[in-house]
Amino acid sequence: MSAESLEIVCTECGEDTFVRREPVYEGFKKVGETFICTSCGRKFNDIDSVPFKEKKISTILTDADKSPQIQIFDENERRKNCRYCEHYLANPFTQRCGLRDKPVEATDICFDFKTKTTPDSDQNETNI
Repeated sequence: MSAESLEIVCTECGEDTFVRREPVYEGFKKVGETFICTSCGRKFNDIDSVPFKEKKISTILTDADKSPQIQIFDENERRKNCRYCEHYLANPFTQRCGLRDKPVEATDICFDFKTKTTPDSDQNETNI
């Protein structure tokens, strides 16, 4: 029997326990749900009569305790990776810098960076 478990404080047995949701059928048609205490077996006929346990929200940490957002790159370094450079040449076997003719990675940063003049897509990349 698969049912969702929820925390309650049972009014019958006084236990801090769980409630099981079980479907109620008439023939093969589901007509509702009943809620059963897992400790004592008391049945609650509707969800409004179930004494759910209130969730405690921790107020130990506040927004002031959060770390400031870390920025790895300055604004002038952003998107200056080889991947977005006009001199970046890629094919299935290697990635090269067309300006220096040396192997590079797409995430390398170059100080001779020149933005591509065409939109960034796989069809527009130059192949070796």
